[in-house]
Amino acid sequence: MADPVLTDDEHQPPRSDFRDALGWIVLGGATLVGSLRMDRLEAQNINPVTVPGLLPGLLGLVMLLLGGVLALRSWRRGLAQPDAPRTEHQREERRRIWIVIGLCVGYAVVLVGHGLPFWLASSIYVTAAILILQRLHADPQQRRLTPRAWVKALAIGILSAVITQLVFQELFLVHLP
Repeated sequence: MADPVLTDDEHQPPRSDFRDALGWIVLGGATLVGSLRMDRLEAQNINPVTVPGLLPGLLGLVMLLLGGVLALRSWRRGLAQPDAPRTEHQREERRRIWIVIGLCVGYAVVLVGHGLPFWLASSIYVTAAILILQRLHADPQQRRLTPRAWVKALAIGILSAVITQLVFQELFLVHLP
């Protein structure tokens, strides 16, 4: 039997939305503060429209604004109501989100900027992310990855990293670590 279609208001409990909103507000605030602390390059007579912190600052403002809208929406939906018990699907979804967050933090904190060339660090990250997420998505009885899956993930990892490095260095003239 198919699951009933949930409306947007029924999909996430208000408390969950509120926690997510707080996360977006904190991330937006940190992004905004970081962009304001970036060098303005005034000594080089840089046009204010092209300063390095402009785009991150705007993105931080948008994250703050949308986080606030999400928080207000969850407040109006009845934040004081207790959350319904989580289903197995919701627990699995949350587990996958934490795995992806862990992969991203590992990439940013461990791999990038610590001696490895960008293309190698990114290749490792993309390949590992593909393999881990494929393994999570497979049936519990078939969690073993085939050699073909390994080769495909490695090819995608290397190609995406090399293309990203070339685009940033040759097209955007941004030197990557």
